[in-house]
Amino acid sequence: MPEPAASRARDRITDQNVVPKTPLPLTKEIMLLSELTLRRQYRSDEHIIARDLYEQCLPVSKAFRRAVGFFSSGALFTCPAAFHAFFAGGGHIQLVCSPVLPQEDVEDIIHGYRDSPTLVRTEKLSNFLQPPAQLARSKRDILAWLVASRRLDIRIAIPDQSSSLYHEKLGIFEDADGHSVAFAGSANESRGGLRQNFEVVDVFRSWESSEQRRVLQKVSDFDTLWRDETTNVRVFGFPEAARLGLLRPVVAQDIEDSLNHETTVPEMSVTSPNLAISGVEETLGRPADLTLHPHQKQAIKEWLTADGHGILEMATGSGKTVTALAAAATLYNAIGPPLVIIIVCPYLHLVTQWTEQARRFGLDPVTCAVGRHHWREDLAVNIYAANVGTRRLTSVITTNTTFGSAAFQELLRGITVPTLLIADEVHNLGAQRLREGLPDSVQYRIGLSATPERWFDPEGTTALVKYFGPTLIHYTLEKALADGVLTPYQYFPLLVELTETETDEYYSLTVEIAREAGGIRDECASPRLEALLIKRARIVATAHHKLDTLRSVMVPLRSSTHNLIYCGDGSVETAPAERIEKQVEAVTRMLGRDLQMNAAKYTAETSLDRRSHLRKLFITGELQCLVAIRCLDEGVDIPETKRAFILASSTNPRQFIQRRGRVLRKSPGKEIADIYDFLVEPPRDLMDTSSPYFAVTRQLFAKELGRAITFCSPAVNGPEALGRLLAVRKRLNLLDLG
Repeated sequence: MPEPAASRARDRITDQNVVPKTPLPLTKEIMLLSELTLRRQYRSDEHIIARDLYEQCLPVSKAFRRAVGFFSSGALFTCPAAFHAFFAGGGHIQLVCSPVLPQEDVEDIIHGYRDSPTLVRTEKLSNFLQPPAQLARSKRDILAWLVASRRLDIRIAIPDQSSSLYHEKLGIFEDADGHSVAFAGSANESRGGLRQNFEVVDVFRSWESSEQRRVLQKVSDFDTLWRDETTNVRVFGFPEAARLGLLRPVVAQDIEDSLNHETTVPEMSVTSPNLAISGVEETLGRPADLTLHPHQKQAIKEWLTADGHGILEMATGSGKTVTALAAAATLYNAIGPPLVIIIVCPYLHLVTQWTEQARRFGLDPVTCAVGRHHWREDLAVNIYAANVGTRRLTSVITTNTTFGSAAFQELLRGITVPTLLIADEVHNLGAQRLREGLPDSVQYRIGLSATPERWFDPEGTTALVKYFGPTLIHYTLEKALADGVLTPYQYFPLLVELTETETDEYYSLTVEIAREAGGIRDECASPRLEALLIKRARIVATAHHKLDTLRSVMVPLRSSTHNLIYCGDGSVETAPAERIEKQVEAVTRMLGRDLQMNAAKYTAETSLDRRSHLRKLFITGELQCLVAIRCLDEGVDIPETKRAFILASSTNPRQFIQRRGRVLRKSPGKEIADIYDFLVEPPRDLMDTSSPYFAVTRQLFAKELGRAITFCSPAVNGPEALGRLLAVRKRLNLLDLG
């Protein structure tokens, strides 16, 4: 009979040198990894890894991430009841391994990826609980089904040196509360590694303060590897590795002895690398660990009802990407092959994010974003194969720029099979040059945006609706906050005065703008007028006192992490040398030099590799502040962000709505977000109604106030935040706003 939980807790001997060879029984009372009795080391002189580690951790885990030199499906059957409990509870495995795989496993994995729509119709999970003899006969079916149902996702690691073998061995269990158990050692993911060989693994637990850094390092190492960002090794999705002939299927069922003593791929037992692999295709299905929110299900339903046409207007951070991919999976299951999926996003860095999400759904997209010589041939071959019926599914992810290029448009016109176009931040495609490239031949169309209406461009907005269809769902920020889809936030408007010099210059520019406009409603009618407007906006964006205000706010936050600062693209005058420098430079220098915080710029000039590295450091908290201009406005997913400081913002609502969305994305441990908004307040003597500057002063603050009211409304401290602006609103007779 199992001991009571309290007794087990008292008798826990996790860190002692002697532990029972059989783990304490797992009862319904144990729901989290932190409740388990775990050792710091499991070694074959006392333990069996499958029995003493896996059988404890798997049933209470939601995710299992494993990186090994060798994988064989035998690992899944070393403790079948534990794996059954893991998958039955919604568990998902991410596996990275070398290309050396048992031949039968290669065939079954290919079968799983290629024939997913058929395989997932017959549930195989209960087969784990069959008697041993029956289980042995079901192994191949189970492996193919796990792959097809997205419960097992496999990627292949290839070191840059062709003579080397990927030989790392680490694993991470994670439960529903975010607790993690990481382990590393000699064991591969195979029957031999987990039950038969003499192995050792060291274990680290995230809830133990002395081991937390090791767990974070292992998690970071795996995540970097999974995203194909590890130095000296390339990581490929399994279908891509198969198509490229990178796999090394072996006849022998277990080659661990050679792998444990060699650093090169064993040559004697390698069969032909092609092994009918060249025909491996992408597949498409929802990941087993994905649970859609009601608004996402509704969006998909509305889109299908509209015959696969429409725009999904969903608040930033509410899951537009996942919704679109889930809609694509539903479409594919409904109409079957062939299908070409084209995903268009506005910026290069978003291609990486979309690719990561697409791979979760089983896609292995051609990325068309850098120099056509890198992608044109690959895409042309895939389109040809789709057209002639030898390829069931083809996906491509590209940028707006490449999408509009002659080379891409030429290939686009050659597609003759059913096609789905997914446009991220669809408002961007309303620009005349881009909307002219939207292909009429595409049967299915999804537009995604939190703000689909183009600002001061009704013609572009009309063109988007005509092509993609009407807006099918309006999922607002307020609704997302109420549903718990986004993180609640506090809003802190900070009033900043213009200097006397800045005020004089603003007034002079306003007079020039009025003369140049000559009563024309469209202020951007001439290049000179546009230049004047930009110059005036920069005065507000880079107001001198904003830097001082930011310093005073950041002083008590010196030890904080996950801070995002938005700057203007203009210059400021800074002490002590009264030098002129870009605001982004001044802010970064002030945070780093004066406040001794770890801060870095994140701008258009920052290379993609550098941006990726900075985001990793920011996510872990090693980098406390990211200082950006516009690069983080649209689509970049950094949910760990806790605070946003908006030093500058355009009057286009889309920009500040997108920026707010950056900080409201959900992240474990983030209960509330903070937004600090720097609003320009004119000098008090200019707010007197008798002042000749009163009209222009009122106009200036009215633009700032519009943004503040938008931010105040859904904030948890909305009335208090709006109250901070009451005095200046009264002086400028702006109580009618908001």
